Amino acid sequence: MRAITMTRIGRLAGALASASVVALSTACGIGGGDGDPNTIDYWLWDSAQQPAYQKCAEEFETRNPGLTIEFTQYGWADYWSKLTAGFIADTGPDVFTDHLSKYAQFVELDVLYPLDELAATEDIQDSDYMAGLAELWKGQDGHRYGAPKDWDTVGYFYNRTMTRQAGITDEQLRTMTWNPQDGGTFEKIIAHLSVDANGIRGDEPGFDPNNVKTYGLAGSDSGFGGFGQTQWSPYTGSIGWQYTNQNPWGDQFNFDDPRFQRTVDWYFGLAEKGYMAPYSVAGNPSAAFGGDKQLSSGTAAMALNGDWMISTYTTLTDADGNAMDVAVAPTPIGPTGQRASMFNGLADSVSKQAENPEAAAKWVAFLAGDECQRIVGESAVVFPARPAGTAAALAAHAAAGFDVSAFTDHTKDGTTFLFPVTYNAADITAYLRPALDSIYLGEHDASVLTATNGQINSLLELTTSSK
Repeated sequence: MRAITMTRIGRLAGALASASVVALSTACGIGGGDGDPNTIDYWLWDSAQQPAYQKCAEEFETRNPGLTIEFTQYGWADYWSKLTAGFIADTGPDVFTDHLSKYAQFVELDVLYPLDELAATEDIQDSDYMAGLAELWKGQDGHRYGAPKDWDTVGYFYNRTMTRQAGITDEQLRTMTWNPQDGGTFEKIIAHLSVDANGIRGDEPGFDPNNVKTYGLAGSDSGFGGFGQTQWSPYTGSIGWQYTNQNPWGDQFNFDDPRFQRTVDWYFGLAEKGYMAPYSVAGNPSAAFGGDKQLSSGTAAMALNGDWMISTYTTLTDADGNAMDVAVAPTPIGPTGQRASMFNGLADSVSKQAENPEAAAKWVAFLAGDECQRIVGESAVVFPARPAGTAAALAAHAAAGFDVSAFTDHTKDGTTFLFPVTYNAADITAYLRPALDSIYLGEHDASVLTATNGQINSLLELTTSSK
């Protein structure tokens, strides 16, 4: 493996500290290759996707005799800490699934190979993928650091039995509107779906918001780590607001915008009204359970989540073990007259610790090519980044009888906005988390974000001035 310099070790240790992840003492013995240049150690976090990628690996090994793919899978909560610790201990992977919120820091720490400097990946073209995806993986130096693997948008998974019992039709859910003043038809729907311990609905006299049996909307964390992707981003995205002054590589955030703050106050206010699961159920890491489990347990009727969760939600069972009737609705139409969804995508990156970087690049090129992406599409777990892969996924969902248009219409109608790509993502998260958590808890209103925004922009100013 290519050794990491002491300077980079120090900076990686700083990344560990700012992200509040594992201590350096845990780094030894984590993952890593076996020293065989013909074995490519591939890391990913999503266990649901692993079977499809193992099929890709079988095809790759057939086409490349002598090369072997070895999988390492960790859950999201552990993945990034183990990855960073592996870089420090010189036991990191050859290839790994990368995220837009993380890769800029890895580029800055000089632990990624530029893919355009490796023979197998040098000819990757932006036009090979869904519009806008590939460009996000280019650093400010113009080099490409990730080969796109999939894309995602968000929508509302809902328990159709609950909505029908409440007299709410699929058409009403498909045509929801919202605004930060009264919440529009969206708030009326989740209010009606909320039921307290005495059987009183949220829009009926006597509803007790402090003793709710079923919330209209599942809660999540406060959105500090993913810029609100599966929390408040559909609403802030449909008011004409942008995260930064430019994307990618913005150097000024806009969390001090009054429009953003009004929207965030409205969103977290849903928990105070008893229409959305509170922090104690969904936001507190020691107590949280995801939207899928909130639907399955009857704690919530609807949950905002990404298309990467389709297979999880469509296989839910209720408390009696019966298959749950789950459908998905699009994000509501906002004050701009359009609905909105964050458009995000993962990619595969080659680590500078790769035993055989050219072999690793061959695997990345295969992962990013039509053949593998068709295999992944046929598994119907995610929407692959290449059009051929997305077409295969659409065919698989159609064969299963599940309508995914709530996700795909965003790309067709042009109602997406990009995940903000910036340096210092771990430090920005460290600033955002306490501020957003305090709003979710009802300790502050969103004006607290003005000071947070100043801290973040001062940090970015220091970063950009040092480059």
